[in-house]
Amino acid sequence: MFFTISLYVALAIFGLGLVYKISTWFRYNIGITAGEISTSTRISAAVKGIFLTILSGKIFTLLRVFILDVVLQVRVLREDFLRWLMHICLYVGFMLLLLMHALDNFVTSVLFPEYYSTINPFMFLRDFFGLLVLIGIAVALYRRFILKVPRLRTGGQDHYAIIILAVIMISGVLLEGVKITSYSSYQDMVEEYTIEADEEELQVLEAYWVQEFGVVSPNVKGPFDAETLELGKEAHEMTCVECHSRPHSAFLGYATAKIITPIALGLDGAKLPTILWYIHFLACWLGLAYLPFSKMFHIVASPLSLLANAVMDSGTSHPANIATRQVMELDACTHCCTCSVNCSVGVAFETIPNLNILPSEKIASVKTLAAGKDLSAQQLRHIQEGIYLCTNCRRCTVVCPVGINLQDLWFNVRETLLKRDYPEFLTLSPFSYYRGLMREELVDDNYPAPLARARDAIAAECDLMTASEKPLALTPTDREFKSGLGLSDQASTFSDCFGCETCTTVCPVVANFESPQEALGLLPHQIMHSCGLGLKDLAFGSSMLWDCLTCYQCQEQCPQGVCVTDVLYELKNRVIKQIKDQITK
Repeated sequence: MFFTISLYVALAIFGLGLVYKISTWFRYNIGITAGEISTSTRISAAVKGIFLTILSGKIFTLLRVFILDVVLQVRVLREDFLRWLMHICLYVGFMLLLLMHALDNFVTSVLFPEYYSTINPFMFLRDFFGLLVLIGIAVALYRRFILKVPRLRTGGQDHYAIIILAVIMISGVLLEGVKITSYSSYQDMVEEYTIEADEEELQVLEAYWVQEFGVVSPNVKGPFDAETLELGKEAHEMTCVECHSRPHSAFLGYATAKIITPIALGLDGAKLPTILWYIHFLACWLGLAYLPFSKMFHIVASPLSLLANAVMDSGTSHPANIATRQVMELDACTHCCTCSVNCSVGVAFETIPNLNILPSEKIASVKTLAAGKDLSAQQLRHIQEGIYLCTNCRRCTVVCPVGINLQDLWFNVRETLLKRDYPEFLTLSPFSYYRGLMREELVDDNYPAPLARARDAIAAECDLMTASEKPLALTPTDREFKSGLGLSDQASTFSDCFGCETCTTVCPVVANFESPQEALGLLPHQIMHSCGLGLKDLAFGSSMLWDCLTCYQCQEQCPQGVCVTDVLYELKNRVIKQIKDQITK
């Protein structure tokens, strides 16, 4: 009764957690337009989309993706065989154990009316599926703590997943082995199934179970003669054969039983079978009840993400479904860190200790942001830095084993953050190029706003006057500024400029304006001169510095070999560092 009630409680918590997690897919928002779509609209769009997909030719695409990517996990195999082995062992073993053994009252008993957990093939299959999970756990430990894959981070949820699975499996194997040798378990079985047996039948049956089933008895010891075993076999076939197969097929438990045979009576007397049963049951109970709230929820969300991305695209799918899919993808992440391993700017983490630089670590921060939780200014800065350092190379999206469209996710998070008042100076950097390409996806007013906000912040913090506001000030020479530009060999080449204006002539930004001097302030060759003279306000205050497309035309065409673009890089990095240092004080 206790077991049944507890199981129903765990299933109820699991069901409520599942409903809650799925509801967040329709309530949480990522992106500048997602918040404008109501929850009811998103639910109705999802139902309609599922219905139309099933009735269309896309159903064959779903079947192909389900077989190849969900069941066989071909995406993972393409990237790394060892990780594929780990995933397939954990996923297949865990799911089959869950369905066949943990939920046997609801699944196995329904499919097989004469099911008993102590007969074959169920006894063998239980150990085989358990072995798969143990192999998966071993590979996971090897990859994370011995092989130490670069940028593979192990967080609290990773530890929980490994520990809870290890406790479930190890306690299960130990419990099976102890029960094989347990004399008290044997007595319980005899009392339940051999009501009409006489004393002689009980003695030969006990001898048979000691010999053939591994029971350790305080009363009888082998070896036994053939006649006793034959009589014991007959007694067994009359009472126990329908619900007890020989334990040899349970190879994990039987091997454990053989190892503990010398101390089996002591373990049985210490009530170890009961203790292990409670440990195993509580671990299974916790694993099932907490599953919707843990990393292991990806066993539900990941297949849905793969199926959804196989039939959806931003061009033809309903915006409400795109918004729902992006929130769902946050739960689909398995934290396998494949995206971080392949990230083109992941190397920056070695210099900048911000976890949000790594794509796999940004997911947790994005979840917090999507949930609408309060974030400190420092947390926001870390998220912004991680998001804006992305070069939009699309590597993370291509290699993601669960099909998350990470590039679109970063873009939408980027635009969400840009709506906040905190200025992000990297919008003025080369990394804003992708944002320019995606301009048609934005509302017109949203595109120039963060650029203007960042420039205003720079002007305010550095006491500068930009070309768009008033004439540039001619300030005294800043010797420290001039010498400070010698931080790199490339930046020091500004002193070789002799004013031929080739850089200005080939610049596409300059060519874009009828009056470039009025629109940009200083032109490229003039910025080189201001650096040479040490005129800080002139160099920093020019809009040309921030409008540079980093096309490298100026640098390639310079007859003196001046690294014009690299000089502009260093100027921008210096002023941005100065602003950030002042903000964090």
